[in-house]
Amino acid sequence: MSIERSAGILLPISSLPSNYGIGTLGKEAYRFIDFLKDAGQKYWQILPIGPTSYGDSPYQSFSSFAGNPYFIDLDVLIEEGLLKKEDVSGLTVSDPQFVDYEYIYNTRFDVLKKAYRRGKKIRKKEFEAFLKENSEWIGDYSLFMAIKNHYDNVSWIEWPRKAMRLRDKETLARFRQKHASQIEFYEFMQYLFFEQYEKMRAYAHANGVKIIGDIPIYVSLDSSDVWADPGTFQLDENGYPTEVAGVPPDYFSEDGQLWGNPLYDWDHLKKTGYKFWINRIAAAAKCYDVIRIDHFRGFQQYWAVPYGDKTARNGRWVDGPSYTFVKVIREWFNDVDFIAEDLGVISEDVNELLRKSGFPGMRVLEFGMDPKGPSYHTPHNHVPNCVCYISTHDNSPIMGWKDNADKGDVKTARKYLGLNPKEGFNFGFIRAGMSSVANLFVCQMQDYLGLGEDCRTNSPGTIGLNWKWRLLDGQADEKLKKKIREMTRLYGRL
Repeated sequence: MSIERSAGILLPISSLPSNYGIGTLGKEAYRFIDFLKDAGQKYWQILPIGPTSYGDSPYQSFSSFAGNPYFIDLDVLIEEGLLKKEDVSGLTVSDPQFVDYEYIYNTRFDVLKKAYRRGKKIRKKEFEAFLKENSEWIGDYSLFMAIKNHYDNVSWIEWPRKAMRLRDKETLARFRQKHASQIEFYEFMQYLFFEQYEKMRAYAHANGVKIIGDIPIYVSLDSSDVWADPGTFQLDENGYPTEVAGVPPDYFSEDGQLWGNPLYDWDHLKKTGYKFWINRIAAAAKCYDVIRIDHFRGFQQYWAVPYGDKTARNGRWVDGPSYTFVKVIREWFNDVDFIAEDLGVISEDVNELLRKSGFPGMRVLEFGMDPKGPSYHTPHNHVPNCVCYISTHDNSPIMGWKDNADKGDVKTARKYLGLNPKEGFNFGFIRAGMSSVANLFVCQMQDYLGLGEDCRTNSPGTIGLNWKWRLLDGQADEKLKKKIREMTRLYGRL
């Protein structure tokens, strides 16, 4: 692991303050980078940045390669002359602390279309260069989105014309000709997104801050990835999945979790030299300095659920590609740092795969306070080649955990960590993370702020209340910045 002893903060781009209801790549992203630098933080962990589909989850995206148009900053477009102030005057924010996705969905694209109409002439050369550079995916993505728009945004497997679903060449050619402007609009949004993203990332690098980003192990069924490359996935002759992804029933869920993502055809992938995954990681490496691979255990074994089942109960374990595939990743991307998300019930063969990969795994302090005894999440069992978290985006912020976790776990935490009211419950956990031997400690912004359950980012297995929490202007203040920096210095992470 080339990550030296250091620290970072987990905050999704969507959670940044902004004028228009969701975090963007504008001035608040730059201000947060300044905060990270001054607080002695070397890493900013963000969630996947792709365009989100039903449920607003960044882990269910329309594309593995595209960026989320919601993150395009409108004020930057005004400064650049692609928008006028009156174009955004009608946009309102009902609650600056929580994203209203429905409102943004219903209003944002009309504004971006105005930027497209002006920008396609002003930025003609730059736009054409972008299309050429991203030709491998941009055509399929923009066509896919235009057809979805034409069919009222239903999933592609529900498109009424089978010729569209199964990509009949003549049918698609006629659609391209008839809807060229709509297709170009989706292309131009990607141009705007990546122009702003690359400038933001360059600013981060200039200030000594690196970006940690996610690759979800699976892609969304309703994505250009699956529609454009069906052979990579376990689909039948009509384009429907035969089995889908999930996790089995456990202590937390008697039905398991039914994710619904199509499973990979690993035999086909092997024959192609794992081309889809190579392209996917290469695209991620252009955006992130460290890539966190979500659900790493799925490379060893994955839970396959019959398509159409309502729960994950009737699934079965299937062997994955294991080290055969991981070795290819290591060899192709030997200059990229990876983090393996190895949470959940992990078998010894998954641990062996992680050891052979050399990737650091994750340790979550909330999971290490079981009164029955320590686990590998408990601080004295940490190793340098891991990343320590108090909580992840899928867990309660630590103050919410204090209120809702098993009382025995909370009692153990108080005793083990020597928690006291003067220091504060959350900062006692932060002390534990900072002092861990783990090379990298990443803390959710909510944990630094001492926020509770109502401010968690995601509750797995639920839809409607997730991915909404936002940082309020002024919360990341000078006092907090100095406190974080001093702790970072004290525990040798500057």
